[in-house]
Amino acid sequence: MSLFNKLIGNVEVNRDLKLLLFIGGLYALSIALSNTFVNVYLWKQSGQFTDIALYNLAAVIMQPITFILAGRWAKKIDRVIVLRLGVSFLSIFFFTVLFLGEHASKYLLLLGGLLGIGFGFYWLAFNVLTFEITEPDTRDFFNGFLGLLTSFAGMIGPILAGWLITQMEKFTGYKFIFGISLGLFVGAVILSFFLQRRPATGGFSFLKILSERKRNSDWKHVLHAHFFQGLREGSFVFVIVVWVYIATNSELAIGTYGLVSSAVAFVSYFLATRLIKPHFRKKAILLGASILYAAIFLIIFDLTFTRLLLYGVVIQIAYPMLLVPYISLTYDVIGKGWKAAEMRVEYIVVRELFLNAGRITSILLFLLAVTMFNEEQGIPYLLLVIGAGHLLLYMSIRQVNVELNKGGKKYAFARQKLGEGDSGGRL
Repeated sequence: MSLFNKLIGNVEVNRDLKLLLFIGGLYALSIALSNTFVNVYLWKQSGQFTDIALYNLAAVIMQPITFILAGRWAKKIDRVIVLRLGVSFLSIFFFTVLFLGEHASKYLLLLGGLLGIGFGFYWLAFNVLTFEITEPDTRDFFNGFLGLLTSFAGMIGPILAGWLITQMEKFTGYKFIFGISLGLFVGAVILSFFLQRRPATGGFSFLKILSERKRNSDWKHVLHAHFFQGLREGSFVFVIVVWVYIATNSELAIGTYGLVSSAVAFVSYFLATRLIKPHFRKKAILLGASILYAAIFLIIFDLTFTRLLLYGVVIQIAYPMLLVPYISLTYDVIGKGWKAAEMRVEYIVVRELFLNAGRITSILLFLLAVTMFNEEQGIPYLLLVIGAGHLLLYMSIRQVNVELNKGGKKYAFARQKLGEGDSGGRL
C-alpha cells in the first residue's frame, strides 16, 4: 500500500487496478521466464526450423480467431470471464508441454493452437479492462508501473531461466521453468476471481469497424501499418532466438541476450518517452525503421554470438523510436474514429486481425523459403525481404493526417500489447 502511495502521490488507486497490475505482473514474469525457451525446447527435440515455424503459425492463426470470439463475449457476457479464460488456457498450455515432455515436438499444432487461444482471450480482456478500470488520473501510473514490471521481468526472467536450465540435466531444467510458469498462471487465475464482475450489454459490430477503413483513410493506413509490423515480427520472433542457441549451444547465452537487450530497452523506452515530441513522431518512426532494417546486416552473413548481442542492443535502441510514437498515433486515430468509446473492443479486434495477418504471411513465406532452398541460403535472404516490414509501416503511417495529440506519452509502456520485437512477445 505504501509503495503505491509513494508512486502516485495523492491519486486514489482502487482494488481492481491493483489486482489487474498483479495479474499483469504474473503474466510478464511467466512469459519472461519461458518465452524464448519454448521455441528452443521444441527445436532441440526436432532440429527443424519448419517445425518451429508450424508451431508459431498455429499460434498466430488461432490468436485472431480467438480475438473475434473474445470480443463478442466481452461485449455480451463479462470482460473478467474472458480474462480468466485467457490465463486458464495459458495454464493449460504449460501443463500440456509438461505432460508431453520429450514428445512435445509431435504435437506442435496443438501446442501452438492452445497458446494462440490463451493470448487471444488474455490480451483482448486485458486491453479492455485497462480502459475500464483506470481513470485519466491513474492511467499514466498504471501503464508506467506495468511497463516497469514487464521490463524488470524481461531482464531477470531469461537469465534466471537460462542459468537454471544449464544447471540441470537434459530437459529437466526446461520442465522446471515451465512448471514455474504454470504456477504463476494458476496464481493469476486465482487473483482474477477477486476482480469485480463486469457484465456488458450491446451488440458486437466487428464487421462495421472492419469496413470503417473504407470511409476513414487514417484507420485504413493504421491497419496497413499493423500488417507490415506483423510481416517482420512473424518470423524474426523465433529465428533470432534459435540462432542464438545455434551460435552458442547454450541456454545461458539466450538468457544473457535477453538480459542485455531488455536492459537496453528499459533505458531506451524511458528516453524515447521523454524526448520524442508529437511533431517529431513520423520522423522518429522513419529513423527507428531504418535502424531496424540496417541491423539485419550485422547478422545476416556472419552468425556469431557477439554479432547477435550487438544486433540485440541496436534493435532495442531502435524499437522505442518507432513504437512510442507509433502506438500514440494508433490510439489517436482510434480515439477520433466513429463511435470510438462504444466500439473500442471492435477497434482492438480489427487491429489485431491485421497484425496477425502480417505474422501469418511472414511465417508462410518462411516455410516457402526453407522448402524451396536450404535453411542456410533461404533464411538470410527471406529476413532481408520481410525485415523491410517496418519501412513499409512508415510508408503507411506517413499518410495518417490525424491531429497530433500531446498526450501520447501515456502509451509508451503499452508496447507489450502491440508487439514486442524480434525476441519476445510470443512464446
